[in-house]
Amino acid sequence: MENSKSEVKLDSSWKQRLQSEFDSERMKTLREFLVQEYKKGKTIYPRGEEWFAAMNLTPFDKVKVVIVGQDPYHGPGQAHGLCFSVRDGVRFPPSLQNIFKELNSDLGLQIPKSGCLTKWAEQGVLLLNAVLTVEDGKAAAHQKKGWEEFTDKIIHLLNEEREHLVFILWGSYAQKKASFVDRKKHLVIEAVHPSPLSAHRGFFGTKPFSKTNAYLRSHGISEIDWSL
Repeated sequence: MENSKSEVKLDSSWKQRLQSEFDSERMKTLREFLVQEYKKGKTIYPRGEEWFAAMNLTPFDKVKVVIVGQDPYHGPGQAHGLCFSVRDGVRFPPSLQNIFKELNSDLGLQIPKSGCLTKWAEQGVLLLNAVLTVEDGKAAAHQKKGWEEFTDKIIHLLNEEREHLVFILWGSYAQKKASFVDRKKHLVIEAVHPSPLSAHRGFFGTKPFSKTNAYLRSHGISEIDWSL
């Protein structure tokens, strides 16, 4: 897949499994849509080389945990290809703030200074948004353009080819997107979304981080160090 400036590189463990997706008519249409948006002078987040950052930081065979988000952040300097994560030095969006509050409550870890979750990704936490691009200032601008089917395929591949993964699904959108995950093979942790609109109705106190590590440990898989 290309943007108007350079070819986007994708980790080979993913590329070989997703080649048929890239060759599909749907992805050709998505590619053309994005090229046209660039030609119109629109600003798209994240940068082209970061569209597949989640998979490049977390190769297929290294995935232990999958966290499903919806769209990239649509403000300047926020999105960098990992769901819920922002670049170093960027103010925490409200949902991320609540995730860090739960992290503190669950594991006693200090609220991080940075909202960049790259350290989680490098340990096997696939931070996957359903839609991988967005237009500046326009939430959900790239929904229903083809990304959702592409990221569905990613979840299907993990569900079928791997076992003992943890799927963390916050909010009804993520729960619906990954509703087919085989709960006999994997652990599925569901809660309301960490956004301020819903967090007090069943996000706080759910202990997703300690539950994830307990499950990994029980299957002889090394835990995630959630500290940042």
